[in-house]
Amino acid sequence: MRLFAIRDYRHLFSAQVIALFGTGLATVALGLLAYEFAGPRAGEVLGTALTIKMVLYVIIAPLAAAYVDRLPRRAFLITLDVVRAAVVLALPFVTEVWHIYLLIGLLQSASAAFTPTFQAVIPDIVTDKAAYTRALSASQVAYTMESLLSPVLAAVALSFMSFNWLFLGTSVGFVVSAFLVMSARIPNAQPSAHTKAWDRAAAGIRTFVRTPRLRGIMALNLVVAAAGSIVIVNTVNYVRDELGGSQSDVAWMMAASGGGTLMAALALPRVLDRVTERTVMMTGAAVLVGGTAAALTFSAAGVPTWAGTAIIWVVIGAGMAMIVTPTGRVLRAAGEPNRIPEVFAAQFSLSHLAWLITYPIAGWLGTNAGLTLTWSALAILTVIGAAAALYLWPRHDGHHDDVIPAPVHPHAATSHVKTVAETGVAEGTLAAGQCSCVRIS
Repeated sequence: MRLFAIRDYRHLFSAQVIALFGTGLATVALGLLAYEFAGPRAGEVLGTALTIKMVLYVIIAPLAAAYVDRLPRRAFLITLDVVRAAVVLALPFVTEVWHIYLLIGLLQSASAAFTPTFQAVIPDIVTDKAAYTRALSASQVAYTMESLLSPVLAAVALSFMSFNWLFLGTSVGFVVSAFLVMSARIPNAQPSAHTKAWDRAAAGIRTFVRTPRLRGIMALNLVVAAAGSIVIVNTVNYVRDELGGSQSDVAWMMAASGGGTLMAALALPRVLDRVTERTVMMTGAAVLVGGTAAALTFSAAGVPTWAGTAIIWVVIGAGMAMIVTPTGRVLRAAGEPNRIPEVFAAQFSLSHLAWLITYPIAGWLGTNAGLTLTWSALAILTVIGAAAALYLWPRHDGHHDDVIPAPVHPHAATSHVKTVAETGVAEGTLAAGQCSCVRIS
């Protein structure tokens, strides 16, 4: 609560949450809009739109993070919110599928620039290191809660209104976000020490490549994306065509996945007090392997049921939470404090790169080859990602949270100090009067 006592942070965090929920509502409405235009080919349209989103996130987000110190950030954030509000307001009036692609490109370009700019503002407002770490956690929680609650809100709204009204609600949310940003005092950024944009954009990537646990996170990103694409891309066609459901039923089925995420997220804080992040996340990967296998079995059997589908969606949601929720803790522990922002920025791009692989498979392959073959491919990617994570993130990866000091004994004898490290054993002769001891580095 001390963190939210900071007025400017409170306003900016509220702006972020409102914009996130607006985006979540727009995602549900976009799926229904795609179904209205393309019917059975809605998965292809939605997959293409989401692929455009991921391409722009992977390309624009690192560039925005690299150049954000050269822009008046407050005015830039307000402009991005206004652009997003205008684009979303135009979506209900489209008449061609390519109009959807164009507007989604504009919308996601603005969103891809907004997120790294927002992340770069926070350390200038929350200057205390401990509070800044809590601020990073709060942002992760906001992203998680959006995925849980947006489908529920959409389902409730669709019970008494057309999905086109969701776009209006999203637009209003972006306008409110712009006013909250306007009410905050945001200092302009100090010039970066890196003169080249690539140096700034690639710093976090280099940290991922050389850190075992972060290499494991990259593989787990693929697991989450492969399983999550089944829910995000294929739910609309599965519910409408296979189960014969309504618009509201689509949102409720997506909310089932969110409910699984919520249950897991509520249980994880106590679990993480007793179990390592790696154990929880690898268990989550196993859950997602099982969830995608169950979805594939259901599709191959050709006997879809509401209860069975809902259970599988809940399992997938829970598995995703088991991987996503501890990720922030792993990122913070894996680098020096001054490298935390670049590590989070790298995770933002790398996680979206995984979705860039899986969204086209779920959308295009699902439309042209059927859900059974599509979910087979996504299940295989889930298994590959889980196996890679186990290999890339060994149980003992050389990271030590505590330093074990060398014991000191009052023995009078010539001795050695042995340093035990990942790379081997080194010895050094000490003066007489000291004892032999082991220091773990």
